[in-house]
Amino acid sequence: MGYRLSKIYTKTGDKGETGLADGRRVAKDHPRVEAMGELDTLNSQLGLLLAGLAEQAGQWPGLNEVSEVLAPCQHRLFDLGGELAMPDYQALQEAEVERLEAAIDLWNEELGPLQNFILPGGSHLVAQAHVCRSLARTSERRCQQLNAVEPLRPVGMAYVNRLSDLLFVAARLIARRTQVDEVLWQAAAKPQS
Repeated sequence: MGYRLSKIYTKTGDKGETGLADGRRVAKDHPRVEAMGELDTLNSQLGLLLAGLAEQAGQWPGLNEVSEVLAPCQHRLFDLGGELAMPDYQALQEAEVERLEAAIDLWNEELGPLQNFILPGGSHLVAQAHVCRSLARTSERRCQQLNAVEPLRPVGMAYVNRLSDLLFVAARLIARRTQVDEVLWQAAAKPQS
């Protein structure tokens, strides 16, 4: 591993720019930096979800499988961030997208078809999974914005898209395996005439 942080602050970003691994300096609001930042936020929130799953796994053993599927996603998000920081670096592989798809298919079999729109909530864990899902969508949008300016590898775009789908299904599975009722959307009452 070639890159190690020996000093946390460098003072090189004090004027609103940051350095990429290829030596380029870009504005801190450059689409590449925005995409990297959103992936980092998602990764942090995913860490919070995984910590919550670990805390509850003793009471609900079915959560261990959810953790086993989601834990590698933190590493792959870091890989994707590395690809954005070092445009010549390629770490993410198509097999990771296929792994997410397989988990989605397996979990959906257990859940059955969705009968109604659901809202984030029901428990802290379910809501946190939905926070991660919505951050995955934001990450995907930021990556798409960057892709419009500087094309990205399709596998990274597919990975973030599938991850948001996986997190939606994970939220539903967490609710089921912890015996929490999903919060169903209730349409606003129609005005009486």
